[in-house]
Amino acid sequence: MFQNNTLAGRHLLVTGGGSGLGLAMAKTFHALGARVAICGRNADKLNQAAPTIGEEVLALPCDVRNHEEVVALFDRLDEAWGGVDGLINNAAGNFLSASEDLSPNAFNAVVDIVLKGTFHCTLEFGKRLISRQRTGGNVLNIVTTYTETGSSFVLPSACAKAGVLAMTNSLAVEWSTYGIKLNAIAPGPFPTEGAWTRLMPDPSIEEAYKRSIPLGRYGHPDELANLAAFLLSPLSDYIQGGCITIDGGERLMAGQFNRFVPLMPRPMIKAAFNALKPKKD
Repeated sequence: MFQNNTLAGRHLLVTGGGSGLGLAMAKTFHALGARVAICGRNADKLNQAAPTIGEEVLALPCDVRNHEEVVALFDRLDEAWGGVDGLINNAAGNFLSASEDLSPNAFNAVVDIVLKGTFHCTLEFGKRLISRQRTGGNVLNIVTTYTETGSSFVLPSACAKAGVLAMTNSLAVEWSTYGIKLNAIAPGPFPTEGAWTRLMPDPSIEEAYKRSIPLGRYGHPDELANLAAFLLSPLSDYIQGGCITIDGGERLMAGQFNRFVPLMPRPMIKAAFNALKPKKD
């Protein structure tokens, strides 16, 4: 369906692009002709990832939780390219916890990245396009299958992603005046090294978890990347304010982590969550 010039002429920023699904999307965008920038908090990870994407990839350290750093990020993109016309809000954080065990800091740790970080980047992106009277900007937000249903044990993520979807829908109408498109993708389980070690509490239940997905398997990163490329391409110009689910039918099970409740007693669940926490020095 795609050609190597499908995204030619596009200048795209992928937040959280140094690993996992962000890196997979960045590789696909570059292969389809786009100029790509990736950002994240870990400069070493970004510098290692950039050559695997392709030539002339910009690797720019930035903590999206910090508005001043986001402004500086877009200033650098203005200097390098004269700005970007596509933003993929992929930076995220998540962990498993019984909600009664959450602290305010734990809640904020996820909300600050997912919701506030997406807001900071989206606002800066939109303001610059609008001030320059450019049209054709494109924002793609990565949410989740439990955005609308909620889910046990990932309360901060569910709240933050719901806010991102509300932002997507709100701006899809408000910024249509300026020709800016906003859409979202809701991925189901796509195992990546970073996320999966925090979100699969016990390997013994992984096969049962997989069998509960109607297609009987997890997603492949290139499948998500292809969907993202489609939504950023001229092939989808009439899709506005959409949220496309890609999950092998898992959304029909409602609540990605709800299945842990019948599979494991609560003390066992909490013990498994505690085992996933980073060890203190």
